[in-house]
Amino acid sequence: MPLAIPADVVAAILSIFLFLALCGALALVTLSLRRPPTMSLAIATGLIVLSLAVVAVSPVNVPTLMGFILALLGIALAVLGGNPLTRRVLEIAAHGRVRETPDGGIILNAATGDEPGPALMRGGTVIGYLERLASVVAILAGYPEAIAVIVAVKGIGRFSELATPEARERFIIGTFGSLLWACVVGGLVRLAIW
Repeated sequence: MPLAIPADVVAAILSIFLFLALCGALALVTLSLRRPPTMSLAIATGLIVLSLAVVAVSPVNVPTLMGFILALLGIALAVLGGNPLTRRVLEIAAHGRVRETPDGGIILNAATGDEPGPALMRGGTVIGYLERLASVVAILAGYPEAIAVIVAVKGIGRFSELATPEARERFIIGTFGSLLWACVVGGLVRLAIW
């Protein structure tokens, strides 16, 4: 006769695992905020994917108080973690053609040579933080349809700056990378709580 583990024990183990995994991922992401080291970002992503797999097959949900703590950790991880991930993805996609400004904008080379052109898409870092915050809160609140509104507002606000192929490419890739991270983390926490 197999030994049955009580649901309370499984919920406690799941809660502790998720708490440690989210704390570890948040620490790794915080370390990679300045210049995203690939290894710490890969480990943080692995922790998130592993946690998502565990939650997806778990027969229980975490208790309410722990769910609140995990939601706060998840929001912080979604907002902060999207920055180094998006920067790394954009760095790979740009192949060195685009230089970044401190506020997340881009500087293109002028058409006449290597002299710098105008800065485009200024404030990308702050917009990314706000986009991820709104997205993860929408998922946790059970209203993922709001993500369409977030993308539409962002597109309307950036429309005049999307004249160059580099700006369009950066906008699309950055938005998808940022939203993918926020949605995965938000989905993980939502599955664990409900």
